[in-house]
Amino acid sequence: MSIKLAVPCLLLLAGPAVAADPLPDAIAALGESIVLSVHAEGAQVYECKAGTDGKLAWAFREPIATLLAEGKTIGRHYAGPNWEHADGSAVAAKAAGNAPGTTAADIPWLKLEVTAHRGSGVLTPVTTVQRINTHGGKLDGACDKAGDFKSAPYSADYVFLKKG
Repeated sequence: MSIKLAVPCLLLLAGPAVAADPLPDAIAALGESIVLSVHAEGAQVYECKAGTDGKLAWAFREPIATLLAEGKTIGRHYAGPNWEHADGSAVAAKAAGNAPGTTAADIPWLKLEVTAHRGSGVLTPVTTVQRINTHGGKLDGACDKAGDFKSAPYSADYVFLKKG
């Protein structure tokens, strides 16, 4: 009896991190409800620039990612940062909090406050965006030539929330 019950319980526990794991306080969105949750696959693009110390290093430039739901493309994510849904609705946001990624190679988890809306559709009521479950995307260290670009593949889950 215990083995038959254990398998379904394990399957329930293997659900999305949004439901199963509490998020770090720095990116929590208390009192907000989920409008849409999507997976993103893409790249973080970096540019070789001189730092304040005069040494060349990779500096983050922009994200480029495809938004996926149930294995189908439903939108895109790009510089701004902006998220655009296939229905024509879009949001821009600014960072409001962050927490470390799971490993040193993972970009941070973020909480972003929506600053602008465009179009009408599923993203219209969104007030907050969370970037969670990041994998990859970091590019550190020196580079050789100012103006060079390099991309680091990444994946993440984006959770779009609204107040109430």
